[in-house]
Amino acid sequence: MTGTLRVLILDDDFRVGQLHQGIVDDHPGYTALTPVRSIAEARDSIRSSSPDLLLADVFLPDGDGIGLVRDAGVDAILISAADDAATVRRALRSGAVGYLVKPFERRALTGLLDRFARYRNLVSGDRPLRQEDVDRALAILHGAGEPVSLSRSATEQLVFAALGDGEASAAEVGERVGISRATAQRHLAALAARDVVEVRLRYGATGRPEHRYAARA
Repeated sequence: MTGTLRVLILDDDFRVGQLHQGIVDDHPGYTALTPVRSIAEARDSIRSSSPDLLLADVFLPDGDGIGLVRDAGVDAILISAADDAATVRRALRSGAVGYLVKPFERRALTGLLDRFARYRNLVSGDRPLRQEDVDRALAILHGAGEPVSLSRSATEQLVFAALGDGEASAAEVGERVGISRATAQRHLAALAARDVVEVRLRYGATGRPEHRYAARA
């Protein structure tokens, strides 16, 4: 995964849309597109902007957010005051990667954004996936197997996830996450100090070594 993840927010209440837009824009590795307030506007924005993630309400003036998610072909998190089991099951059958019941704490959405970024990093590109890659991606998406990351900041989680199964420089990690090289370097150094990340040296044509980072097994 390279660059930032672009998020389209769909909610008929413009104040809620602006609130969610602020949470997304404040989150490392993400940028929010202009929020929309109807199914029709959402379809137009999906066609023109190709977002990576859709945050959609369920009940909208001109249709059903779950139906939109089913048809749009975009990863989506559904957000709704509907807490009945039938609606939740229907949302998950539509292909939604998450469901948040309104009202919710800010950290509930930021936690989902963290996990989604790590999930997308693991399943990005065209490389073949091993079964353990699929299992790990699903576990991350659903919040399982998190003991190591609980002690890290949100940015550190994204930096660590950006390494994937290979190695990368601080500049490459910064580009993948959407942060500066210096910020990526700082977080990578902290991970290396805790022995979570391994530091390797690669010598180029100039003779100066380049620091490369890889997640420890």
